[in-house]
Amino acid sequence: MEEQSEEQSRALGLVHLLRAVTVEFDMLGAEFAARHGLHPTDVRALIHLLDADRAGTRATPGWLGGQLRLNSAGTTSLVDRLERLGLVSRSRDTADRRRVLLKVEEKAMDLGQSFFGPVIGEVLAAAEVFEAGELETVRRFLTAVLESAGRARPV
Repeated sequence: MEEQSEEQSRALGLVHLLRAVTVEFDMLGAEFAARHGLHPTDVRALIHLLDADRAGTRATPGWLGGQLRLNSAGTTSLVDRLERLGLVSRSRDTADRRRVLLKVEEKAMDLGQSFFGPVIGEVLAAAEVFEAGELETVRRFLTAVLESAGRARPV
């Protein structure tokens, strides 16, 4: 086995740290889902819809299915379930009446805030000890990691 350079070793340490953070957040998401009778995919769907809203993206069932890699029937079942629970609503797009838009309801945001608010507060507090330039470096790194993970996804 080839010996790793110090730089490769540091980078691999970051990979392991990212994995630990990912596992921790995944466990938090699973706990949130269990407490509220949701499937982990329901939680991922709500996150995608909230991110879409923040980005100004018009979220349709087709868009959501693409984000979650679900087929049309699976997406319909997911949206039906979230709508029945009062977490998501559907409306017609005023620009194109054939298109259905999805919106996260206040109830879902309140549930998420009550559970994840303290976690977000802790992360924000942890970020306060870093300078703006350091946070920008972390943002660039995480963006690059996210993009590389997408490229490396098995087909």
